[in-house]
Amino acid sequence: MARQRAFDRDTALESALRAFWRHGYEATSIAELTAAMGIKPPSLYAAFGDKRRLFEEAVRRYQQTYGAFTTRALAEEPTGRQAIERVLRESAAEYADAGHPPGCLIISAAVNCGPESAEVEELLRGFREEAKAALRGRIDDDVAAGRLAPGTDTGALATYFASVIQGMSTQSRDGAPYADLLSVAELAMSAYPPPAR
Repeated sequence: MARQRAFDRDTALESALRAFWRHGYEATSIAELTAAMGIKPPSLYAAFGDKRRLFEEAVRRYQQTYGAFTTRALAEEPTGRQAIERVLRESAAEYADAGHPPGCLIISAAVNCGPESAEVEELLRGFREEAKAALRGRIDDDVAAGRLAPGTDTGALATYFASVIQGMSTQSRDGAPYADLLSVAELAMSAYPPPAR
């Protein structure tokens, strides 16, 4: 008969997520992870596989919880302009929330990785590219609906807003308060083209 785990897997995963979020993938050691999770290395390997698989599961959890605001905003708002504005405003609030590490895990967790972590960098780059494509999709919606001029460079706009979001994440990690991040969000919206005549 298999021995029952002596720890709460969900709680341990949340602790690992926060450790990766705070320190990044490469800088978070197995020793730091097991200390944060309150388990021994054999339990980590038995429950999650290895560090890389644990990280991938932590990223999925992040997307379903802390990072889900972006998907909701893009899906729920009636226009591209409103969706982008909501993403920016909610990014300011989420990144500055003192209830968890600052910034965005997907933006910051693989900033300083060596060649041995190239797959992790590629994984997170893929998620960022998907997010940028989703921003572009909503801007494209505004063009299709006649709210923006047909010649609008939606790719450049999406790249701009993705860059702003990434910069807001970095600023929050540097200690920028919510008010400053919100000011950036509001200023960034001035780049959104006016409605087509």
